[in-house]
Amino acid sequence: MRILAISGSLRATSSNTAALRAAQLLASPGMEIILYGELGTLPHFNPDLEELRLPAVVELEAMVRHADALLISSPEYARGVPGALKNALDWLVSSDAFVGKPVALINTSPRATHAQASLALTLETMAGRMVPEASIVLPLLGKNLDAAGIAGDAELAGRLRGALEELAEAVEG
Repeated sequence: MRILAISGSLRATSSNTAALRAAQLLASPGMEIILYGELGTLPHFNPDLEELRLPAVVELEAMVRHADALLISSPEYARGVPGALKNALDWLVSSDAFVGKPVALINTSPRATHAQASLALTLETMAGRMVPEASIVLPLLGKNLDAAGIAGDAELAGRLRGALEELAEAVEG
């Protein structure tokens, strides 16, 4: 099972990226979690450029197409989805690669709920299949944990493993 993980943060020490890397460490046998690392290199979305099939966009679309599910962890900026993540999703709107894909969201800040709601609405509009049971809050705010620290924390690792199991069930079911 191949899961494409996308962090909505461009920060080098992002807790969202750390959560996705922890998911890689905690993935069960037979589950491959691939972290998309090119969010910041995508050109600004412009419908006039879609016909050009820009290489970065073609690569993103191919990664989504070949994934069985998506796992997205995103911060909230000014009560919304970060522009870089929204930009990536805008490039996928006219593609059929995303349609019907199971999607789970990770929220690393319990007080940041607006972006998660907005992101879920966008993904549902794009015909993604939200998996609420796999969408979790990992309370990382102020903890400064890296992937190994998250994976080594019994409570956080348990939540993350549970989310991955629910996402796997959604793929298989």
